[in-house]
Amino acid sequence: MPEKKTTARARKDKREGKSASTQAGEYVREEIEHVREGKHGARSAKQAIAIGLSKARRDGVKAKPSRSASKATKKKAAQDSRASTRKRSSGTAAKKSASRKRATGTSARKSTAKKTTARKSTARSKASTAALKREGRWAASKRALSAQGHKAAAKRSASSRSASAKKAARTKGATGRKTAAKKAARTRARKAS
Repeated sequence: MPEKKTTARARKDKREGKSASTQAGEYVREEIEHVREGKHGARSAKQAIAIGLSKARRDGVKAKPSRSASKATKKKAAQDSRASTRKRSSGTAAKKSASRKRATGTSARKSTAKKTTARKSTARSKASTAALKREGRWAASKRALSAQGHKAAAKRSASSRSASAKKAARTKGATGRKTAAKKAARTRARKAS
């Protein structure tokens, strides 16, 4: 389960009209923090990011996998998205049945509402958690994340990277652009000396 503050940040991003990948970034950040804190480990930066994206999709973020993603990745993404819709529909069904019970005055025992969510077996859940705890924390290091970012960028074309940069500049706003420009100037000055 994602933390409340992460969900709140993602909802804020959605209200501000930010993209699904930006919303999902909040969950990825949370996962990286968990690995750094030692709540569990990860085999690679890619795995930590994948766990964060899965959490995001299960929480209702419409983050689509890339077109070049494997069949297994696309299947898992679809599964996570279905889980989020099931969770939402079961929540609204529970609210409706509760309000109906209050209106008609029937007891909770007579409720005929069925559970729609399929639960993961306890044994599998414990096994996957134990496996993650055995992994190291190196995957969330700055170096590992930087290498992963470079690898992901290298797969994209120059025009695709350029379009992303232009969009980022447009959506950043005047204050954001000013801050970024100051940071870039500091970086250039540091490299020059």
